[in-house]
Amino acid sequence: MREVIFSADDFGMSVEVNEAIETACRNGLLSTASLMVAGPAAADAVERARRLPGLRVGLHLVVIEGPSVLPPGEIPLLVSPAGMFPSDQLRLGVNYFFRPAVRRQLAREIRAQFEAFARTGLRLDHANAHKHMHLHPTVGGLLVKIGASYGLPAVRIPCEPTEPLQAAGYFAETIGDYVLRQWTRLLRLQVRRAEMAANDYCFGIAWSGHMTADRVAALAAHLPRGVSEIYFHPATHKDALLNRLMPSYEHEAELAALVSPGVRAALRHSGARLITWADVAR
Repeated sequence: MREVIFSADDFGMSVEVNEAIETACRNGLLSTASLMVAGPAAADAVERARRLPGLRVGLHLVVIEGPSVLPPGEIPLLVSPAGMFPSDQLRLGVNYFFRPAVRRQLAREIRAQFEAFARTGLRLDHANAHKHMHLHPTVGGLLVKIGASYGLPAVRIPCEPTEPLQAAGYFAETIGDYVLRQWTRLLRLQVRRAEMAANDYCFGIAWSGHMTADRVAALAAHLPRGVSEIYFHPATHKDALLNRLMPSYEHEAELAALVSPGVRAALRHSGARLITWADVAR
């Protein structure tokens, strides 16, 4: 059986993102969103989620290129004086793995983000990490270990197979794509050992920011058997923050894909069943 979860990242990053998520939930295929608990519009996101009983919300853990929950003075090895994680993925990865003092502060911040989510009163549906940083063994291990104490039921595995993308019109696999796919095995092992649920496949990596209606409809016809998560970055329009962080992303087009009758028809024709993380975690 082909089963698919339609989800959105960056819930709480901006009001424009939140508006798009609410629209896609009310009028489209979106069932799931991942919340940045320290995002500039996190409070607005939580209020919208409370009036959207059909929207499942999980934690979008931020340990790169975003704001922290804890004040900078408590985690000075992690963030700038302004409380922002840096964008240098390689340097962060080395520090998270090799520096014990950094790992201790990282654990404190990850726990603080789970605690901030718990204070919203929303049910914790799943977790993943901004820019897939939970693929880092230290981050993934802490997310799973700390998340377990907060009842975390499911974790995204960003494993994107090549064949469906090629069949849908994406044909050039790089060495990086192959290495990333193999590297997801470690995270899957961490999740399995914690007896948490996970998806089989994930789409939205190769076409990140460009999940247009035509592409998603083409992908729907070639979804593999098993559980696939298709994630999006929708927004009603690009504000200054989105222009700075993701200048090339087609946020409005991704919202259009989520409410597209053509995408819905393609899914129906494929026989894929729309599900949520709760269905996977049973």
